[in-house]
This record gives sequence, C-alpha cells and structure tokens, in this order.
Amino acid sequence: MFVRDRMTSPAVTITPNTPFQEALKLMHERKFRRLPVVDQKGELVGIVSERDLLYASPSPATSLSVWELNYLLAQLTVKEIMTPEVVTTTEDTPIEEAARTMVARKIGGLPVVDERNHVIGVITETDIFKAFVEMMGAGRPGLRLTLEVPERMGVLAELAQTIVQEGGNIVSVGTFDAPDPGHRRLLVKVRGVNKDQLVEDLERLGDHVLDAREME
Repeated sequence: MFVRDRMTSPAVTITPNTPFQEALKLMHERKFRRLPVVDQKGELVGIVSERDLLYASPSPATSLSVWELNYLLAQLTVKEIMTPEVVTTTEDTPIEEAARTMVARKIGGLPVVDERNHVIGVITETDIFKAFVEMMGAGRPGLRLTLEVPERMGVLAELAQTIVQEGGNIVSVGTFDAPDPGHRRLLVKVRGVNKDQLVEDLERLGDHVLDAREME
C-alpha cells in the first residue's frame, strides 16, 4: 500500500496572501486541521495549521476594542503565520514510511508533492488509522489470535500450514516487536477453525498463544 492509495486528492490549498479569517473559516467549514500554502505557480511554499491560526487569534483578555480587533485580523495574512519549512511525502512512498515520518516528526499530516513540488494531495493520521484498521481486519468476524513466536525462518509458513490443515482461512496478519529480542508478536485473525484445537496445535509448534478470542 502506498500514499497514493490513501491520500485525499485533490488537495485544498491556500496562498500566502489568503486573509487569516478566510483560512480559519475554510478550516472550520471543511473540518481540516492544516492547509498547504502554494504560490502563483502552484509550488508548495508553506503550511498553516489550526494551531497556528488559533495562536494568532486574540486573547479574551485583550484590551483592544472589537473594531480594533476586526481591523487587525483583517490585515493579517497567511504568510505571516505559516511555517515555511514543510515536511512532505510523495505518492509512491510506502504508507508505513509516511506514518514513520509523522511519528518521528510529531506531525498529524503530510502534503503529497510531485517532482515539481506541486501539491497533489494530503495524507493525515486519520488516513493512516483507517488503513491500520483494515490491515488488522477490525470489524470482520473471526478468531483473533495474539502469538509470541521465535524470530526464525519458516515461522509464518508453519503458522499458515497449520491453519490450512485445520480448514481455516487467514483474514489478516500483522507483526510487532516483542519484549524478548529473540521473538516477535503476531496478531492473526482466522475463520473456519475450532478455537481450542488451533490453540493446541500452535502451542505444539512452539508458538505461545497470549490471547485467543472470537470476534463478531
């Protein structure tokens, strides 16, 4: 799965000269938390977040009158509050790499740019969460197994063969770090198997079943 499979496209963008109030209204209406900023050539020159706009809003404790506030806000443009250095991704980037970048940089979304630095989409943490939910088979019925297995060649093949021998079908599978460096955690969802029999077979293989539950 790549960024292009999950990004929102076309992206909604604004320009550096967009008034502050217009940008804030657009965010509220479209329920966005960030907007890419592009120049007249369509090239990405910055990004403005909901937090940037809220920080630029006046404090309730201000001594300015409502007319003074409206005047000042009317003069404020996006270029005065945007972040000019933008972390981006491309449509051909694997989705897990985009997610890793978001985690490492502590950001909730990435503009997707082409070779000309034109914004062709946006991918957000919500898009990543939706992909994760699908990959884990959430919402699909079946037997959900959490296993701790030795980190060696052939483990997944043995697991799949055992499930097939029991007449089962694998719905989803994911792998995660385990506390023991010599092991991995597997999250597997299967259908068409007897829970007790499969658990017994997997334990016999050397796979420690940490949890097994039927999901509706």
